[in-house]
Formats: sequence, structure tokens, C-alpha cells
Amino acid sequence: MGDPKQSRKKYQTPSHPWNKDAIDQQKLLNKEFGLKSRKEILIAQSLLKSYKDRAKKLIADKSAQGGKEKTQMMDKLQRLGLLTTGAPLDSILSLELKDVLNRRLQSIIIRRGLARTVKQARQFITHRHITINSKEITSPGYLVSLNDEAALTFKLNSPLVSESHPERMSIAKEVKEVKEEVAAIKDFQKKAVKKTEEEPGVIPVESAA
Repeated sequence: MGDPKQSRKKYQTPSHPWNKDAIDQQKLLNKEFGLKSRKEILIAQSLLKSYKDRAKKLIADKSAQGGKEKTQMMDKLQRLGLLTTGAPLDSILSLELKDVLNRRLQSIIIRRGLARTVKQARQFITHRHITINSKEITSPGYLVSLNDEAALTFKLNSPLVSESHPERMSIAKEVKEVKEEVAAIKDFQKKAVKKTEEEPGVIPVESAA
């Protein structure tokens, strides 16, 4: 049975841990998703592998029990946002590691514009500023379902809940600046196209690029 205070590992280690290509890839993932250790990548890889292994077995299983397990697994992956509604079972085999990492709480916070960087997002989580459905979440690797994503917010007694907080204001300022920059580019392209239509001899900006 084992000691209940010492839970089993949630990941599997590779048979060849000193693979240079794998190590270089892990470094890129650490930087992109703000991961702190190799263990976080191994957990995501093991989760993905377990679903792919189950999918391979269920593809060949035509029994009633197999159909029930297939429905349950597909529903769970759709709730997590890893698969789209109506996706076939074999679509699980095409899932990649980044698909799982993109559903981590740390990644969702960045996508929601609640933090400027992945490191800041991790800090907000570990410092107990983030809640989902009024439940405090302190694990950056928590996989967020589509329903929970809508309920993700700052804790009510957190200073970050105020939009006037310096960190929130700087984030809002950056988002505004990006939107203004995109709007300016679109306006410039629109004027260039209009000028081209009025002067047929002028080469469009997009064509010239």
C-alpha cells in the first residue's frame, strides 16, 4: 500500500535523460511557459502519453464498456479545451505537449491579460492572488477547464483586485498601447490601399513588401 504521506510520482522519467535535443527543447519550453523545473514538463508529457495510450486501446475496443470509456475521456478533454466538440477519437493522437502547457493556469493568466510576463503570472499564483469559483489556486500547473476559465479572477481581498493597483494599471497601459499600435498600422494600410486605387500607377504597400 505504501505510506499515504508519500504519494506516487505523477510522471515518468525518460530512459535516456541526457539527450541534448530534448534538453534544448525543454529549455525553450521553460522560457516560453515560465516553468521552474524539468519535473513540470515530465508531468505534462506523462499526462499526454496516458491519454494517447488509452486512445490507442479504445480505438480497437468495440465493446459497450469501451464506448462508455471513450465518451467519458472525450468529454473530459473537451472540457479542458484540449479537443473541440465533435472531434474524433484519433484526434487525441495528434495532440502535442504545447497543447497541454497552454491549458495550465499560468498560461491562462497571461492569455487573459492579468499579468505581463509568465514569471509574474507564476508569482501571482504562488502568492495566493488567484481564485477560480472563489477557490484559491496556488499551483501554476493546474489545468483550467473552459468553464473554470470564465470564473478565473483575483482574490477579493487581494490588492490586485483593484484596477488602480500599479501592476494592473501598467498591464492595462501596455494592452492599450498594443491596440493603438495595431489600429495605427491598419489605418496606414487602409490609406495606402485607397491611395493606390486613386493612383493606379502606385505599387501597394503590401505588394511592395
